[in-house]
This record gives sequence, C-alpha cells and structure tokens, in this order.
Amino acid sequence: MKNVFSRPKSLKKAVFHYCAGCGHSITHRLIAEAIDELKIQDRAIGIPPAGCAVIAYNYFDIDMLEAPHGRGCAVATGMKRVLPDRIIFSYQGDGDLAAIGTAETMHAANRGENITVIFINNAVYGMTGGQMAPTTLLGQVSTTTPPGRSALLDGHPIHLSEILGQLPGTRYIERCAVNSPGNIVKAKRAIKKAFQYQMDGIGFSLVEILSQCPTNWKMAPVDACKWVTEVMAKEYLLGVIKDTKA
Repeated sequence: MKNVFSRPKSLKKAVFHYCAGCGHSITHRLIAEAIDELKIQDRAIGIPPAGCAVIAYNYFDIDMLEAPHGRGCAVATGMKRVLPDRIIFSYQGDGDLAAIGTAETMHAANRGENITVIFINNAVYGMTGGQMAPTTLLGQVSTTTPPGRSALLDGHPIHLSEILGQLPGTRYIERCAVNSPGNIVKAKRAIKKAFQYQMDGIGFSLVEILSQCPTNWKMAPVDACKWVTEVMAKEYLLGVIKDTKA
C-alpha cells in the first residue's frame, strides 16, 4: 500500500506543547516538509524566538540556535555570513519581529541578507497572556485593551510585510494563513519558495503566516479559523507582496 501521509524526517518524534487549534504546529510541519522536499535537512539551521515557539528546537530535527528576543534576523545574518552554504531561517512571532525586533528585521531586510524569515502573526502576545501586539486589530479585545484596540490610544496595526516590501533589499515577501486546507497548501508553497530563493542566492525572503490563537482570542478552534478569514485577512490581505524574481 502506498504511504501518502507520514511524519516529515525533519520533525522529531515529540508531542507539540502548543494549545489546541494553534497554527504553530501546522507551520512547523510545513517547514519540515519543505526542508525534506528540498533535501536540505543536513544544512538547514533554524533560529527560534522567545515566545510560544521558544522550544521549537525540541521539534525540528535540524541544527537550531536560540536567539534573544527580537534578535532573530541579527543572529541569522551573522550565521549566514560565517556559513554561507547553510540554509538559515528565523522563526519569529509578531511581538518578536514587529516590536522588540523591528530594528534588526528592518536593517537585515534593507541590506538584502540572504536569509529566510517565517513570521507568525496571531495578532496578540501569545505566550505571556494575550496582551496587545503591534499587529492587534483596531477594536480587537486583548488583556491590555479590554475595550478593544483604539487608534487614538494605541496606534494602528503595523503591516510589517508591506513596510519591508518597500525596502530595496527585500526579494520575496508573501502573506499566507494556516486556517484552512487550501490556505495551508498555499503556505507550504510560499515557504518552499522562500527557501529556494535563498538556495539560489537571490536574497532576503519572508513569509508571514496568519495563525489562529484560540486560547488568547477566547474562541473555539473552529471559530478562530473562521475569524482569520472573516476578520483578520481583511486587515492583512493574503497574497504575494513582493517578488523581484517574478
């Protein structure tokens, strides 16, 4: 009998610690599948963040190096320059990438560092209790915005992918989601493409993933998946933001 579904080689046999319905575990699998299909397990290096994915090294069966909060792109830059033959990717959340790590991300992108960034956007600070993040939507309730995010008090949501797309050093940026089978297929395609661009020496690539967070959104997993489509994706439009090769 033909085996059509199995654990990717690049994932360890470990149980994910993520909450039920969280998009991190799906994204981990997509990255591992891309690594397997591109046959780069022996030269891929992942850089996990502080936050929900802080122990991602427990799950990926590749070399991993933890970065201080927000410094994923800085660590990836140094590693890629020292080991240019390796495929280096940072895995960062919206607080890690769009708040404390904004400077490191912007300058690495502007320099056109030949690295790949996987950017998980779940619109809140997941690990620390669901506080407002730079990506929290206007009107969205969080533990630090109980009446909903206010543009006057809290500012507007940051569309980091569009901002990075304006920089001359960026080569490929796409926003995807992992809330439905169709979107999951597209997300995997984008991740694989981002890795391929790095393998081809094209330059800085980033894939933003809209990820459901049922626990901190106070929703059932099915409702959280619907919310990504019905609300979140209307603020953060899915699709290719920049592709210089195309």
